[in-house]
Amino acid sequence: AQPTTAKFELKPPPYPLNGLEPHMSKETLEYHWGKHHRSYVDNLNKQIAGTQLNALSLEDVIVSTYNKGDLLPPFNNAAQIWNHDFFWESMKPGGGGKPSGELLELIERDFGSFDTFAGEFRSAAATQFGSGWAWLVYNKDKKLSIVKTPNAVNPLVLDSFPFLTIDVWEHAYYLDYKNRRPDYIAVFMENLVSWDAVSSKLEAAKAKAAL
Repeated sequence: AQPTTAKFELKPPPYPLNGLEPHMSKETLEYHWGKHHRSYVDNLNKQIAGTQLNALSLEDVIVSTYNKGDLLPPFNNAAQIWNHDFFWESMKPGGGGKPSGELLELIERDFGSFDTFAGEFRSAAATQFGSGWAWLVYNKDKKLSIVKTPNAVNPLVLDSFPFLTIDVWEHAYYLDYKNRRPDYIAVFMENLVSWDAVSSKLEAAKAKAAL
């Protein structure tokens, strides 16, 4: 697929807004996707209109405005658009369970077992202080690892290649789970994660890491 170029658009999740019920409510999707995600898109388009950033792909806007950690104003909106697209694609109706094939083999190789990985991923998501994300990434040494990032920061700017994420900003779960973040994380792993999509993203991550 060609990189998305501005003007950026709000991409719908790959399922209806009620498609993840009862684990993630239509109301949560209406607010989280329909209002929060939409505002990131609208605000980024205003920030980059008439600037050189307007010609870049979303990924290139993120990397250039990260500015080696000295964030430029469009970074947060650009990264949050990318992060949310990635998050919606990490889930599906009737998800959860265990992966298979090469993905499971790599998880078992690098974490010892799927259960160990799942525990470490849940812990990373639960212990990210304040707002942020937990990610499963492929690294240039061909190993998998779990990273957590604050606010809008994502692995694109950390030189690693994500293929699974969970959003632990409070607006991702508060309507359904109130302040019970660990319950939301458990349901994500057991009922929502799309291992098919994660496997596809692993292949893309491996290809990018090889460049």
